[in-house]
Amino acid sequence: MSETASQTYHTVEVGDSTFDILDRYSNLKPIGSGAQGIVCAAYDSVTGQNVAIKKLSRPFQNVTHAKRAYREFVLMKLVNHKNDLKPSNIVVKSDCTLKILDFGLARTQGTGFMMTPYVVTRYYRAPEVILGMGYTDNVDIWSVGCIMAELIRGAVMFPGSDHIDQWNKIIEQLGTPSREFMQRLQPTVRNYVENRPRYAGYSFERLFPDVIFPQDSQEHAGLRASMARDLLSKMLVIDPTQRITTSEALQHPYINVWYDEQEVNGPAPAPYDHTVDEQEHTVEQWKELIYNEVMSYENQGQNQGKQPAQPMQNHSVEAVNNESDVPLAGGPSQK
Repeated sequence: MSETASQTYHTVEVGDSTFDILDRYSNLKPIGSGAQGIVCAAYDSVTGQNVAIKKLSRPFQNVTHAKRAYREFVLMKLVNHKNDLKPSNIVVKSDCTLKILDFGLARTQGTGFMMTPYVVTRYYRAPEVILGMGYTDNVDIWSVGCIMAELIRGAVMFPGSDHIDQWNKIIEQLGTPSREFMQRLQPTVRNYVENRPRYAGYSFERLFPDVIFPQDSQEHAGLRASMARDLLSKMLVIDPTQRITTSEALQHPYINVWYDEQEVNGPAPAPYDHTVDEQEHTVEQWKELIYNEVMSYENQGQNQGKQPAQPMQNHSVEAVNNESDVPLAGGPSQK
Protein backbone atom coordinates (compact mmCIF):
# COMPACT_ATOMS: atom_id res chain seq x y z
CA MET A 1 0.00 0.00 0.00
CA SER A 2 1.44 3.36 -1.02
CA GLU A 3 0.24 6.95 -0.62
CA THR A 4 0.96 10.06 -2.69
CA ALA A 5 -0.24 13.41 -1.35
CA SER A 6 -1.65 15.95 -3.83
CA GLN A 7 -3.34 19.13 -2.59
CA THR A 8 -6.75 18.18 -1.14
CA TYR A 9 -6.68 14.60 -2.39
CA HIS A 10 -4.21 11.77 -2.23
CA THR A 11 -3.96 8.39 -3.91
CA VAL A 12 -3.92 5.14 -1.97
CA GLU A 13 -3.19 1.74 -3.50
CA VAL A 14 -5.07 -1.06 -1.77
CA GLY A 15 -4.29 -4.37 -3.43
CA ASP A 16 -5.33 -4.01 -7.06
CA SER A 17 -7.56 -0.99 -6.36
CA THR A 18 -6.68 2.70 -6.42
CA PHE A 19 -8.48 5.10 -4.09
CA ASP A 20 -8.45 8.86 -4.81
CA ILE A 21 -9.61 10.27 -1.48
CA LEU A 22 -9.62 13.50 0.50
CA ASP A 23 -6.60 14.15 2.72
CA ARG A 24 -8.86 13.94 5.78
CA TYR A 25 -8.99 10.14 5.34
CA SER A 26 -5.96 8.03 6.22
CA ASN A 27 -4.85 4.55 7.32
CA LEU A 28 -6.92 2.66 4.74
CA LYS A 29 -7.15 -1.05 5.50
CA PRO A 30 -9.16 -3.51 3.37
CA ILE A 31 -11.94 -5.21 5.33
CA GLY A 32 -14.04 -6.78 2.58
CA SER A 33 -14.56 -7.15 -1.14
CA GLY A 34 -17.09 -8.61 -3.53
CA ALA A 35 -18.72 -8.30 -6.92
CA GLN A 36 -19.84 -4.74 -6.17
CA GLY A 37 -16.48 -3.41 -5.00
CA ILE A 38 -14.07 -3.18 -2.07
CA VAL A 39 -14.57 -1.74 1.43
CA CYS A 40 -11.78 -0.24 3.53
CA ALA A 41 -11.64 0.96 7.10
CA ALA A 42 -10.13 4.45 7.44
CA TYR A 43 -9.63 7.28 9.90
CA ASP A 44 -11.32 10.68 9.43
CA SER A 45 -9.06 13.37 10.91
CA VAL A 46 -11.85 15.99 10.76
CA THR A 47 -14.38 14.12 12.89
CA GLY A 48 -11.85 11.96 14.75
CA GLN A 49 -13.86 8.86 13.89
CA ASN A 50 -13.22 5.56 12.16
CA VAL A 51 -15.16 5.31 8.89
CA ALA A 52 -15.85 2.81 6.14
CA ILE A 53 -15.05 3.75 2.55
CA LYS A 54 -16.52 1.68 -0.25
CA LYS A 55 -15.27 1.81 -3.81
CA LEU A 56 -17.65 0.51 -6.45
CA SER A 57 -16.10 -1.55 -9.23
CA ARG A 58 -16.66 0.02 -12.66
CA PRO A 59 -20.10 1.43 -11.79
CA PHE A 60 -20.61 2.98 -15.23
CA GLN A 61 -19.69 0.11 -17.52
CA ASN A 62 -23.37 -0.33 -18.39
CA VAL A 63 -26.84 0.90 -17.45
CA THR A 64 -27.43 -1.87 -14.90
CA HIS A 65 -24.25 -1.08 -12.98
CA ALA A 66 -24.97 2.65 -13.09
CA LYS A 67 -28.46 2.03 -11.71
CA ARG A 68 -27.04 -0.04 -8.84
CA ALA A 69 -24.53 2.70 -8.06
CA TYR A 70 -27.35 5.24 -7.86
CA ARG A 71 -29.39 3.02 -5.57
CA GLU A 72 -26.36 2.52 -3.32
CA PHE A 73 -26.13 6.27 -2.73
CA VAL A 74 -29.86 6.79 -2.19
CA LEU A 75 -30.47 3.80 0.06
CA MET A 76 -27.42 4.55 2.20
CA LYS A 77 -28.95 7.96 2.85
CA LEU A 78 -32.24 6.38 3.87
CA VAL A 79 -30.58 3.50 5.79
CA ASN A 80 -33.64 1.36 5.24
CA HIS A 81 -33.49 -1.76 3.12
CA LYS A 82 -34.67 -5.34 3.31
CA ASN A 83 -32.76 -7.93 1.40
CA ASP A 84 -29.10 -8.74 1.83
CA LEU A 85 -28.69 -9.37 5.55
CA LYS A 86 -25.44 -11.11 6.45
CA PRO A 87 -22.71 -10.49 9.05
CA SER A 88 -20.36 -8.72 6.63
CA ASN A 89 -23.09 -6.18 5.77
CA ILE A 90 -23.49 -5.07 9.39
CA VAL A 91 -21.26 -2.57 11.21
CA VAL A 92 -21.39 -1.67 14.89
CA LYS A 93 -20.04 1.44 16.62
CA SER A 94 -18.50 1.43 20.08
CA ASP A 95 -21.85 2.60 21.53
CA CYS A 96 -23.55 -0.46 19.93
CA THR A 97 -25.29 1.60 17.25
CA LEU A 98 -25.85 -0.79 14.36
CA LYS A 99 -26.12 -0.01 10.65
CA ILE A 100 -26.81 -2.17 7.63
CA LEU A 101 -24.61 -1.61 4.58
CA ASP A 102 -24.47 -2.69 0.93
CA PHE A 103 -27.71 -2.17 -0.94
CA GLY A 104 -26.67 -3.59 -4.31
CA LEU A 105 -29.74 -5.80 -4.81
CA ALA A 106 -32.07 -4.44 -2.14
CA ARG A 107 -35.69 -4.24 -3.28
CA THR A 108 -38.61 -1.86 -2.95
CA GLN A 109 -42.12 -3.00 -3.71
CA GLY A 110 -43.01 -0.65 -6.53
CA THR A 111 -45.17 -1.15 -9.59
CA GLY A 112 -44.22 -4.24 -11.54
CA PHE A 113 -42.23 -5.58 -8.59
CA MET A 114 -40.70 -8.95 -9.47
CA MET A 115 -39.33 -11.31 -6.84
CA THR A 116 -36.33 -13.44 -7.73
CA PRO A 117 -34.17 -15.88 -5.75
CA TYR A 118 -31.09 -13.69 -6.18
CA VAL A 119 -31.73 -11.09 -3.50
CA VAL A 120 -30.02 -12.51 -0.43
CA THR A 121 -26.56 -14.02 -0.04
CA ARG A 122 -27.12 -17.77 -0.25
CA TYR A 123 -26.28 -18.79 3.33
CA TYR A 124 -28.87 -16.35 4.69
CA ARG A 125 -31.51 -16.91 2.01
CA ALA A 126 -34.95 -17.86 3.33
CA PRO A 127 -36.65 -21.07 2.12
CA GLU A 128 -39.42 -19.14 0.36
CA VAL A 129 -36.78 -17.31 -1.67
CA ILE A 130 -34.89 -20.49 -2.55
CA LEU A 131 -38.12 -22.19 -3.65
CA GLY A 132 -39.40 -19.22 -5.66
CA MET A 133 -42.55 -18.78 -3.57
CA GLY A 134 -42.43 -15.00 -3.35
CA TYR A 135 -41.74 -13.29 -0.05
CA THR A 136 -42.80 -10.61 2.39
CA ASP A 137 -41.07 -8.53 5.06
CA ASN A 138 -40.49 -11.51 7.33
CA VAL A 139 -37.97 -12.90 4.86
CA ASP A 140 -35.55 -10.79 6.92
CA ILE A 141 -36.48 -12.66 10.11
CA TRP A 142 -34.93 -15.79 8.63
CA SER A 143 -31.76 -13.91 7.69
CA VAL A 144 -31.48 -12.41 11.18
CA GLY A 145 -31.99 -15.89 12.65
CA CYS A 146 -29.13 -17.22 10.51
CA ILE A 147 -26.88 -14.37 11.64
CA MET A 148 -27.78 -14.91 15.30
CA ALA A 149 -27.13 -18.65 14.93
CA GLU A 150 -23.75 -17.95 13.35
CA LEU A 151 -22.76 -15.59 16.16
CA ILE A 152 -23.64 -18.24 18.74
CA ARG A 153 -22.18 -21.27 16.96
CA GLY A 154 -19.16 -19.54 15.47
CA ALA A 155 -19.91 -21.01 12.04
CA VAL A 156 -22.40 -20.56 9.20
CA MET A 157 -25.66 -22.31 10.02
CA PHE A 158 -26.56 -23.50 6.51
CA PRO A 159 -23.39 -23.45 4.31
CA GLY A 160 -24.89 -24.58 1.00
CA SER A 161 -22.66 -24.78 -2.08
CA ASP A 162 -25.55 -23.87 -4.43
CA HIS A 163 -29.29 -23.22 -4.09
CA ILE A 164 -30.16 -26.94 -4.17
CA ASP A 165 -27.55 -27.80 -1.57
CA GLN A 166 -28.74 -24.80 0.45
CA TRP A 167 -32.23 -26.32 0.66
CA ASN A 168 -30.76 -29.70 1.59
CA LYS A 169 -28.68 -28.15 4.39
CA ILE A 170 -31.82 -26.50 5.79
CA ILE A 171 -34.04 -29.59 5.85
CA GLU A 172 -31.24 -31.82 7.15
CA GLN A 173 -31.06 -29.69 10.29
CA LEU A 174 -34.62 -28.40 10.67
CA GLY A 175 -36.52 -31.30 9.15
CA THR A 176 -38.72 -31.73 6.08
CA PRO A 177 -41.61 -29.22 6.06
CA SER A 178 -45.28 -30.15 6.26
CA ARG A 179 -47.40 -31.40 3.36
CA GLU A 180 -49.48 -28.23 3.61
CA PHE A 181 -46.34 -26.21 2.92
CA MET A 182 -45.50 -28.45 -0.05
CA GLN A 183 -48.90 -27.78 -1.60
CA ARG A 184 -48.04 -24.09 -1.93
CA LEU A 185 -45.02 -24.79 -4.12
CA GLN A 186 -44.96 -24.61 -7.89
CA PRO A 187 -45.52 -28.11 -9.38
CA THR A 188 -41.97 -28.60 -10.65
CA VAL A 189 -40.45 -27.39 -7.38
CA ARG A 190 -42.88 -29.48 -5.33
CA ASN A 191 -42.00 -32.57 -7.34
CA TYR A 192 -38.30 -32.11 -6.55
CA VAL A 193 -38.84 -31.32 -2.87
CA GLU A 194 -41.22 -34.24 -2.32
CA ASN A 195 -38.75 -36.65 -3.88
CA ARG A 196 -35.95 -35.67 -1.53
CA PRO A 197 -35.25 -37.95 1.46
CA ARG A 198 -37.37 -37.00 4.46
CA TYR A 199 -35.53 -35.66 7.49
CA ALA A 200 -36.76 -35.47 11.06
CA GLY A 201 -34.37 -32.63 11.86
CA TYR A 202 -32.71 -31.93 15.20
CA SER A 203 -34.04 -30.30 18.33
CA PHE A 204 -32.87 -26.77 19.02
CA GLU A 205 -31.37 -28.06 22.28
CA ARG A 206 -29.05 -30.20 20.15
CA LEU A 207 -28.40 -27.49 17.57
CA PHE A 208 -27.70 -24.91 20.28
CA PRO A 209 -26.60 -26.66 23.49
CA ASP A 210 -26.08 -24.68 26.69
CA VAL A 211 -22.31 -25.10 26.48
CA ILE A 212 -21.97 -22.74 23.48
CA PHE A 213 -23.73 -19.86 25.27
CA PRO A 214 -22.26 -17.36 27.72
CA GLN A 215 -23.31 -17.70 31.34
CA ASP A 216 -26.95 -16.75 31.94
CA SER A 217 -27.45 -13.14 32.97
CA GLN A 218 -28.19 -12.61 36.65
CA GLU A 219 -29.58 -9.16 35.92
CA HIS A 220 -32.08 -9.95 33.16
CA ALA A 221 -34.14 -13.14 33.29
CA GLY A 222 -34.66 -13.06 29.53
CA LEU A 223 -30.94 -13.21 28.72
CA ARG A 224 -30.63 -16.94 29.13
CA ALA A 225 -29.63 -19.74 26.78
CA SER A 226 -33.15 -21.15 26.92
CA MET A 227 -34.63 -17.81 25.81
CA ALA A 228 -32.11 -17.45 22.97
CA ARG A 229 -32.99 -20.96 21.79
CA ASP A 230 -36.68 -20.16 21.97
CA LEU A 231 -36.22 -17.06 19.82
CA LEU A 232 -34.12 -18.98 17.28
CA SER A 233 -36.77 -21.70 17.11
CA LYS A 234 -39.32 -19.06 16.16
CA MET A 235 -37.12 -17.31 13.59
CA LEU A 236 -35.65 -20.35 11.84
CA VAL A 237 -39.01 -21.69 10.68
CA ILE A 238 -39.20 -22.95 7.11
CA ASP A 239 -42.85 -21.98 6.60
CA PRO A 240 -42.94 -18.15 6.53
CA THR A 241 -46.59 -18.12 7.63
CA GLN A 242 -45.52 -19.79 10.89
CA ARG A 243 -42.41 -17.65 11.41
CA ILE A 244 -42.34 -14.98 14.12
CA THR A 245 -43.06 -11.44 12.91
CA THR A 246 -40.85 -8.42 13.51
CA SER A 247 -43.26 -6.92 16.06
CA GLU A 248 -43.52 -10.25 17.89
CA ALA A 249 -39.74 -10.69 17.90
CA LEU A 250 -39.27 -7.22 19.42
CA GLN A 251 -41.45 -8.29 22.35
CA HIS A 252 -39.64 -11.59 22.88
CA PRO A 253 -38.00 -11.85 26.35
CA TYR A 254 -34.55 -12.21 24.78
CA ILE A 255 -34.98 -8.98 22.82
CA ASN A 256 -37.25 -6.66 24.79
CA VAL A 257 -34.48 -5.94 27.31
CA TRP A 258 -33.31 -3.40 24.72
CA TYR A 259 -36.76 -2.41 23.45
CA ASP A 260 -37.10 1.34 22.96
CA GLU A 261 -40.60 2.54 22.09
CA GLN A 262 -39.32 5.81 20.62
CA GLU A 263 -36.85 3.98 18.42
CA VAL A 264 -39.36 1.41 17.19
CA ASN A 265 -42.18 3.88 16.56
CA GLY A 266 -40.08 6.91 15.73
CA PRO A 267 -40.56 9.06 12.63
CA ALA A 268 -40.52 7.02 9.46
CA PRO A 269 -37.53 7.56 7.19
CA ALA A 270 -38.06 9.34 3.93
CA PRO A 271 -39.59 6.92 1.40
CA TYR A 272 -37.47 5.68 -1.45
CA ASP A 273 -38.67 7.07 -4.77
CA HIS A 274 -38.84 3.82 -6.73
CA THR A 275 -40.26 5.61 -9.78
CA VAL A 276 -36.66 6.47 -10.69
CA ASP A 277 -35.87 2.74 -10.86
CA GLU A 278 -38.83 2.15 -13.13
CA GLN A 279 -37.72 4.71 -15.70
CA GLU A 280 -35.14 4.11 -18.40
CA HIS A 281 -31.98 6.22 -18.14
CA THR A 282 -28.74 6.31 -20.04
CA VAL A 283 -25.43 5.89 -18.23
CA GLU A 284 -24.85 9.64 -18.52
CA GLN A 285 -28.24 10.35 -16.95
CA TRP A 286 -27.48 7.97 -14.07
CA LYS A 287 -24.21 9.84 -13.52
CA GLU A 288 -26.12 13.10 -13.25
CA LEU A 289 -28.61 11.57 -10.80
CA ILE A 290 -25.73 10.26 -8.67
CA TYR A 291 -24.03 13.65 -8.69
CA ASN A 292 -27.27 15.29 -7.52
CA GLU A 293 -27.58 12.78 -4.68
CA VAL A 294 -24.01 13.44 -3.55
CA MET A 295 -24.57 17.19 -3.56
CA SER A 296 -27.86 16.74 -1.69
CA TYR A 297 -26.03 14.75 0.98
CA GLU A 298 -23.32 17.40 1.27
CA ASN A 299 -25.88 20.20 1.62
CA GLN A 300 -27.81 18.19 4.20
CA GLY A 301 -24.67 17.70 6.28
CA GLN A 302 -23.80 21.40 6.13
CA ASN A 303 -27.33 22.43 7.14
CA GLN A 304 -27.14 20.14 10.16
CA GLY A 305 -23.81 21.63 11.23
CA LYS A 306 -21.86 18.46 10.45
CA GLN A 307 -18.48 18.14 8.78
CA PRO A 308 -19.21 16.15 5.62
CA ALA A 309 -16.62 15.36 3.01
CA GLN A 310 -16.04 18.27 0.66
CA PRO A 311 -18.46 18.56 -2.28
CA MET A 312 -17.34 17.01 -5.53
CA GLN A 313 -14.69 19.24 -7.05
CA ASN A 314 -12.94 18.82 -10.39
CA HIS A 315 -11.04 15.75 -9.26
CA SER A 316 -14.19 13.85 -8.25
CA VAL A 317 -16.36 15.12 -11.09
CA GLU A 318 -13.80 13.73 -13.48
CA ALA A 319 -14.24 10.33 -11.90
CA VAL A 320 -18.00 10.48 -12.46
CA ASN A 321 -17.55 11.46 -16.09
CA ASN A 322 -15.52 8.44 -17.09
CA GLU A 323 -15.45 4.70 -16.48
CA SER A 324 -13.36 4.84 -13.30
CA ASP A 325 -14.51 3.49 -9.97
CA VAL A 326 -16.43 5.60 -7.46
CA PRO A 327 -15.48 5.64 -3.75
CA LEU A 328 -18.27 5.91 -1.22
CA ALA A 329 -17.49 7.24 2.24
CA GLY A 330 -19.73 5.52 4.76
CA GLY A 331 -20.64 6.52 8.29
CA PRO A 332 -18.55 5.89 11.38
CA SER A 333 -17.77 2.24 11.85
CA GLN A 334 -15.70 -0.05 13.97
CA LYS A 335 -14.06 -3.25 12.89
